[in-house]
Amino acid sequence: MTARLDYRWHLRKVMADRGMFATTDLIGPLAQRKIRLSSSQVYRLVAERPERLSLKVLMALLDILDCTMTDLIEPVPAAGQDKRRNRAAGGDAGIGGLRPKRARITRPGD
Repeated sequence: MTARLDYRWHLRKVMADRGMFATTDLIGPLAQRKIRLSSSQVYRLVAERPERLSLKVLMALLDILDCTMTDLIEPVPAAGQDKRRNRAAGGDAGIGGLRPKRARITRPGD
């Protein structure tokens, strides 16, 4: 059985390390490389983990930030499928250590 991999996206951290704190700081440098993205697209690229990413955009980010792919993308082991099944059954409902309590319905006087 092969290990499944997932990834962590570190664009925001790499930008901060380079003194770029606003997502709009990328719009101009991307446009210079003939990549036109709206401010909302750039925001999603920085704030969220992209599921699909054009290689042209990735290469532009590497050039703009003067970094490597391993600086932006960190491979991590994927969460198991058992966890997904458990969540579907309501086994992973809650936040961190907080779990909802099962409701107990009783009749008045019981």
